[in-house]
Amino acid sequence: MAQSLFGKCLCGAVEIKATPAGESLSVCHCDMCRAWSSSMFMAFEADAGSVEVAGPVKVFTSSEWAERAFCATCGSALWYRITAPGLMHGQYQIAAGLFDNAGGMAPRLEVYIDKKPAGYALEGGDARRQMTEAEVIEAFAPKE
Repeated sequence: MAQSLFGKCLCGAVEIKATPAGESLSVCHCDMCRAWSSSMFMAFEADAGSVEVAGPVKVFTSSEWAERAFCATCGSALWYRITAPGLMHGQYQIAAGLFDNAGGMAPRLEVYIDKKPAGYALEGGDARRQMTEAEVIEAFAPKE
């Protein structure tokens, strides 16, 4: 079983304990993630039962299937969480930058690659699965 990680927002008002579901990061270049984080959003997956949060958190419903959370004091991005029913319900994508010890994880999935700004570059592209917007929607959007 993976070790729990301990992190905090920029001002320290929100503290998070989470256990990564794997040993890698995911990177998202969608319009919402870029607007929310002012860059690409880098995160690790955590199951709902492994996440403990203390502090002033605000939650924003950003789509029909997910929410985003941020510190109510400093505005740090905290997580993206699946709210739609189904296999991924309750799954968190926790902002990797909140954790000093998440730096050892490497990106293994890069989504919305067709939305990535030209100036963005990550090392190790050959070792990472890359998906376009259409591929992401086909794979993960709730089915009716």
